[in-house]
Amino acid sequence: MTPRPSAPLEPPTVAEAEAARIRLDGRVTRTPLLSLEGDDGAETMALKLECLQPIGSVKIRGALNAMAIAGPAALEQGVYTGSAGNMAQGLAYGARILGIPCRVVVPDSAPRAKLDAIERLGATSVPVPFDDWWTVLREHGHPEEPGHFIHPVADPAVIAGNATLGLEILEDAPDVDTIVVPFGGGGLACGIASVVKTLKPGVRVYAAEVASAAPLAASMRAGAPAEVERVPSFVDGIGAGALLPEMWPMASALLDGSIVVSLDEVRAAIRLLVRRAHVVAEGAGAAPVAACLRAKSGLGRTVAVVSGGNIDAAVLARIMTDDPPER
Repeated sequence: MTPRPSAPLEPPTVAEAEAARIRLDGRVTRTPLLSLEGDDGAETMALKLECLQPIGSVKIRGALNAMAIAGPAALEQGVYTGSAGNMAQGLAYGARILGIPCRVVVPDSAPRAKLDAIERLGATSVPVPFDDWWTVLREHGHPEEPGHFIHPVADPAVIAGNATLGLEILEDAPDVDTIVVPFGGGGLACGIASVVKTLKPGVRVYAAEVASAAPLAASMRAGAPAEVERVPSFVDGIGAGALLPEMWPMASALLDGSIVVSLDEVRAAIRLLVRRAHVVAEGAGAAPVAACLRAKSGLGRTVAVVSGGNIDAAVLARIMTDDPPER
């Protein structure tokens, strides 16, 4: 079957998120909320620690939900996706459980730590130039790849799996005013916002982007999907050069804005998480923390989604010694 672009997507309902939670029960971790205190002992924000998932990333939720919905017949020849690393690990984790092959089209700039994890889980990495990788996401698959394609962002089942995070946040922090979520393609932020805005319409949901590639902020300024210059950096889990058109209606309707942070602010957030909270976060996972610190007191009771902790040890070491990577 020839892959083709998807039509604009509808946000998942609360019922779909609840059904996803049942499917994921026993396979994903209900991650804790950890209070991050300031120098005065007062809470600056709460951290939703998705870095504690079995694969070190929130992506396990969407991957396993999509595989469960697809069913055995669709998965008979295996699965594949396009991912910089974390969605790949989620899919590989599920494929290993089911005993089916898994292939992952990865950008050739993907960090070694994530590629090693993909191989450790039994999947096959297919490195391609970044633009070719982005084509796989834009076209929803590759005609020469075997198996069932699961889109890492624009897949209703993936987004519904992500939405389970919103249910947990509202249950564990019923007084939350603002939730800040890393924005790569929008599947995580929109999934969380879909249930939060239904159950508690007054809660604000902001995206966190890095200045090296912030297509949502540019799209919101333009009022339509926009392209931006993308500068590769150690923040590999977010930061594309464009917004997928099918995600724009959902993102523009559900998200309250984008808080754009610098790479230096992300580095500072990574150091803060290690030193103050004893949490290791990758760049994308630390971006919401950096965004909350930039916004300071204007967000009220805030939850920052620490989406993952899969960072190269060498990169972490340089950040912790204030010797930043080149980019």
